[in-house]
Amino acid sequence: MKITFYGHASLGIEVNDVHILVDPFITANPNASEINIDSLKADYILVTHAHQDHIVDVESIAKRTGAVVVSNFEIVSYYEKLGVEGHPMNHGGKWDFEFGTVKYVNAIHTSSFPDGSYGGQPGGFVIEGEHKNIYIAGDTALTYDMKLIPLQTKLDLAVLPIGDNFTMGIDDAILASDFIECDKILGYHYDTFGYIEIDHVTAKNKFFEKDKDLMLLEIGEFIEL
Repeated sequence: MKITFYGHASLGIEVNDVHILVDPFITANPNASEINIDSLKADYILVTHAHQDHIVDVESIAKRTGAVVVSNFEIVSYYEKLGVEGHPMNHGGKWDFEFGTVKYVNAIHTSSFPDGSYGGQPGGFVIEGEHKNIYIAGDTALTYDMKLIPLQTKLDLAVLPIGDNFTMGIDDAILASDFIECDKILGYHYDTFGYIEIDHVTAKNKFFEKDKDLMLLEIGEFIEL
């Protein structure tokens, strides 16, 4: 499993030659100006919620690649009206895709499209691959619902928002890693704009002090599990 960071909360995941994008917000992110979205491969696009900073490139990438949008019912319905194929889910539900099993789990946040239309309830994804399992939290506060995840899935990596103000900050993300029983964390949703700028050294040190590993990737950088 290869995971590439495309800035903000955008990820690329490659599993056995299947390409998955998560919350593509690239063309509107000045920090990701070196990423050419026309070169990105996508068989599936996972969308955690409908805010602009998570969906701005969904339609264009899906129409170019034929990717299937996987999200809550309302978001999938929105894109189906635009001619994009989708797979609707809702909280607690799971589905076996060709790259692994995906479960749509709770997140505490809001969700509306840029035009103000209803974007359903926000969520995160637990992906169980053939060899590795990951949790993508989406935009969320710290919640006790996270404690349910390790009861069913042993995680190899968790992707957690750490920018504070709109989501969890560093301290709550550390607690979240306790709740999900995963000490290997990929941080995201930080530094894109002023409200969510963080001190990288302080963030990494706080995780290190709790015997946890916080990875902060450069845009375009990847890790392999």
